[in-house]
Amino acid sequence: MTDRPSAGPVIYIDRSDVHEDRWDDLKAGIRALVAFVESRQPQMVTYAFYLDEETNEMTVVSVHPDAGSLERHIEIGGPEFKKLAPYLTLREIEVFGTLTARAVDLLQQKASTLGDGGTVSLYEQFAGFDRTNTSSGA
Repeated sequence: MTDRPSAGPVIYIDRSDVHEDRWDDLKAGIRALVAFVESRQPQMVTYAFYLDEETNEMTVVSVHPDAGSLERHIEIGGPEFKKLAPYLTLREIEVFGTLTARAVDLLQQKASTLGDGGTVSLYEQFAGFDRTNTSSGA
């Protein structure tokens, strides 16, 4: 954890239990949320929802160029995330990358708001490389 945003990418994954018989409402809410985020957060690399109706589970994956992007996403999206609360219970959040103290605090707030405390797990990169910011020049 640091006081400054990381220079490398941040990968966010959360898993939620979907309340039975709320799938149609949840899907409508997800579509609205994706449209909201896409129009207001061009810095995000990836924002994707994965649904499993057989097990009543939802997984969200987002990839950010840095910790500042994750902070911005949670701050801007917070009121929109809350609109999904009646349809699910957030079970866990996993984040891969170096975060600021502010980002960690925002994640813990999100876990409390959308779940029953949920688990927030943070992982800093040990080794590897990042090609998200490279251009493919000809």
